[in-house]
Amino acid sequence: MAGRLALDVHLPQPVRFPMAYGLSRRELRPKVRLLPGEGGRYHLTSVEGLAALSLDALSSVAYGPEAIVVVLIAAGTGALTAALPITLAITVLLAVLVVSYSQVIAVHPDGGGAYAVAKKDLGGWSSLLAAASLVVDYVLTVAVSLAAGAASLGSAFPSLRGHLVEVCLALLAVLTLVNLRGIAESARVMMLPTVLFIATILGIIVLGLVRSHPAAVVGTAQTVPVTAALGLLLILKAFAAGCSALTGVEAIANGVPAFREPRVKRAQRTELMLGALLGLMLVGLAVLIRRDHVAPRGGVTVLAQLAAGAYGDGWVYSATNVLVALILALAANTSFGGLPVLMSLLARDHRLPHLFGLRKERPVYRWGVLALALLSAVLLIAVDADTQRLIPLFAIGVFIGFTISQVGLVRHWRTERPPGWLRRALINGIGAVMTAAAALVFLVSKFLDGAWVVVLAVPLLMWLFARVERYYTAVGLELGLGRIPEPPERRTSLVIVPLGEVSRLARHALTAAIALGDEVVAVAVHADPDTARALRAKWDEWNPGVRLDIIDSPQRSLVQPVVKYVQRAAEGGRQIAVLIPEVEPRHRRYQILQNQRGILLATVLRARTDVVVCILPYRLSL
Repeated sequence: MAGRLALDVHLPQPVRFPMAYGLSRRELRPKVRLLPGEGGRYHLTSVEGLAALSLDALSSVAYGPEAIVVVLIAAGTGALTAALPITLAITVLLAVLVVSYSQVIAVHPDGGGAYAVAKKDLGGWSSLLAAASLVVDYVLTVAVSLAAGAASLGSAFPSLRGHLVEVCLALLAVLTLVNLRGIAESARVMMLPTVLFIATILGIIVLGLVRSHPAAVVGTAQTVPVTAALGLLLILKAFAAGCSALTGVEAIANGVPAFREPRVKRAQRTELMLGALLGLMLVGLAVLIRRDHVAPRGGVTVLAQLAAGAYGDGWVYSATNVLVALILALAANTSFGGLPVLMSLLARDHRLPHLFGLRKERPVYRWGVLALALLSAVLLIAVDADTQRLIPLFAIGVFIGFTISQVGLVRHWRTERPPGWLRRALINGIGAVMTAAAALVFLVSKFLDGAWVVVLAVPLLMWLFARVERYYTAVGLELGLGRIPEPPERRTSLVIVPLGEVSRLARHALTAAIALGDEVVAVAVHADPDTARALRAKWDEWNPGVRLDIIDSPQRSLVQPVVKYVQRAAEGGRQIAVLIPEVEPRHRRYQILQNQRGILLATVLRARTDVVVCILPYRLSL
């Protein structure tokens, strides 16, 4: 680990003490303090994983059932009776996906979900498609969750309605900072709101079913003209819209590395808990919608109507809406747990810049977190934090990933043929057909409403991944990676040290330079002849045994004369190194008081020459 000595040394054998004074024998080992991120402290348990990686799916009950109702109402209030069978079909698909992703977790414990499956079992272009669709889905998950959460807050507090973008960006900043601290901390932050949300939704279902009629009716009645018949096409549209409630089911499979050991079992247990809770809540809400004929009303959501029917329109109703808004905002945390891991896998496969594979001390891919925050912020600003403009883009990427993972697992079972492979392949095959049908219906029905953006974005991302991969392949060929190179050449070396005057800094730099090269020359740039003569006299008096070349610069330029000097010195084929001494204060607040010419010179030399450029720090006591 960077910044720390390696700890894979052989520790001494345990010191054994005989039992004495009635104490049992103890074994003592030298204790080494763990740095943040080491051990299992900053990884997830199953319950923490439910809070950190499942809120996207669980919070979808706030808009999934409503999406079904909004579609069905076009055929009249009588068509709302179809909401329950459609929800049951979605629940069946949910069960298939949960089983499937439990298998994905076992087969691909390093995370990646649909991307890992496609790369292993379907080949290059399928994996690029899966990766692109997942990236789109994760970014949209953050945007939709924050926009919906901000809209809920705007409903509760009218003064916020004109500042929804600012509210979204503030929530996004908080989530980003929390996730930069580590996913386990974010899981602990999510724990209490998650428990309260689940209890609140289950309370709506139980109390709503116990009551013979709604306790209160909220919102204003709306007249919705009948524009369609309850036929197969409308049912398919409602099914596809309702499937937006399944977004986030794959996040646990993508974030397996974030779990504690045994990671596979913990992740599978979390996936099963998510499926059971989400299925129960979806079916329970659908039963209430059908029994009470809940139709869209002005100023409130369908979930708000169900909450009023169960709790009444008092403070519990208000608290429920605030909690739903909070959960929708926190649901974006699912993407912060999944996308950075996916981006690290893409970086490891040379399809994204390698910096996305770097981790800090804690198990956090911070570049991935920052990239997700930036993309989400741009999207929220572009659509003015309007949830309705984001919804048509939302589910397509998810279903592409669902379908690819199902098809990949079918091929995996057919190739490996483990015991029971035919049953598993049949489950995954049925899931692939169902998710592909949902994706197709959603794409066709929402294409002009904004789904065309996803159709454009996914191929562009695939092209980007392919271009990055080609670049790294070309770099590998040019560097001769994987091949034994010729023996290194032995050349005489020259170390050039830019200096300003005779001082301890000059002594420090020349001492280092003499140790590095065969020949050392100091270079000074001066515009004033008197200053140059004074420096020469002082140098001769010091007599460090190193030649001093003074460059005249009437234009008072420092960088360009040194660069030209270095270029001339390198013409003979010698190995040239430029050692630039740089003063570093002990306190950062004094850093701005130092001139930055050394850093500027190093930057220009790296851009215009092939010499070795070294910056030698001289640390002050201030």
